Formats: sequence, C-alpha cells, structure tokens
Amino acid sequence: MAADREKLARKLLNREWSVLSAKEQEVLESIATNSNVARNINRDMDATRTFAERTADQIAAFGGSWKFLGLFAGTLIVWIILNSYILTIRGDEFDPYPYILLNLFLSMLAAIQAPVIMMSQNRQAVHDRLDASHDFEVNLKAELEIRRLHEKLDDLRETQWSELVRMQQQQLNLLERLLRDRIGNSVRQD
Repeated sequence: MAADREKLARKLLNREWSVLSAKEQEVLESIATNSNVARNINRDMDATRTFAERTADQIAAFGGSWKFLGLFAGTLIVWIILNSYILTIRGDEFDPYPYILLNLFLSMLAAIQAPVIMMSQNRQAVHDRLDASHDFEVNLKAELEIRRLHEKLDDLRETQWSELVRMQQQQLNLLERLLRDRIGNSVRQD
C-alpha cells in the first residue's frame, strides 16, 4: 500500500509522499481507496458545540436581527415617553433627562453583548477556515481525478489510434493482394 501511495504521489503531484501536506495525503489516500473526501462541515461543527457556544450564537443572531432593533427602539421610545411625559405629569420621574439610568443600562448591554458577539464571530471564523480547508480537499481531489481521467482518455485514444493504424495496414495489404491477383488474372487472360 505504501508503494502505491508513493507511486500515486509521484504520478499526480510530482512529489514524494513524505513531503506532502496532511490534506494532500488524505486526498491521495481517498483516491487510492476510491472513497469520498466530501463531508458536512456544518454537521461536524454543530455536533461539537458546547452550551456556551450555542448560547453565544443565539444571542449574536438575535442581537443582529431586525427584531432586536425594533424591540430596542421600542424600549427606548417607551422609556423616554414614560420619563419625559407621563411621570413628569405625575411629578415622580425616576430617570430625568438626560436619562443617566438609561445610559447605564445601555452601557451594560453593550459591555455584555460585545464579547458574546465576538465569541460567535470567532467561532464563525473557525468555521470559515474549516470550510476553506475542506474546499481545498474537494477541489484537489476533483483536479487529480480529472487529470487521471485525461490520462485514461489519452491512453484509450492512443490504443485506438494504434488499432486503427494496424487495421488500415491490414486493409492496405488486402488491397495490394487483390490488385496483384487482378493484375495476374488479366495478364493470363491476354
């Protein structure tokens, strides 16, 4: 098996097996065993996510949605109306203009939300790198398989070409013999 892998590495990549990257070796191994390299990266990533990672992804997804922006804008408007008009009329506003308590809540929300979103973005970056690596494997295998198909087609064409030349030579020999026979028969008849 090692000799086959070495031969495949030389034939397809023009390099020795020992100098190939792990991904290249994996691709050549899949070619040698006629197996697939394609797999579902999303399923693999989802299977290994922790509770904290799933939570961070959900918070980031909600924090970057129109639903969040609508709720956030609605909350701000209600807060301002409640403090500026309704409670002022009653005379007991709990967060008067310039809304220092609201600013404190917004700062706390930003302080909590930013690292959670960054965690989710870091996970997405890891996912993107895995996707790129997987794409490289699939593309390399496709390229090598296409190269092998071209070689097979070239071999087939060469074999057919040789067979065609051989058949043509046989036909020429038969025609020459027929021509000699005809010339020989016409000379005897004269």
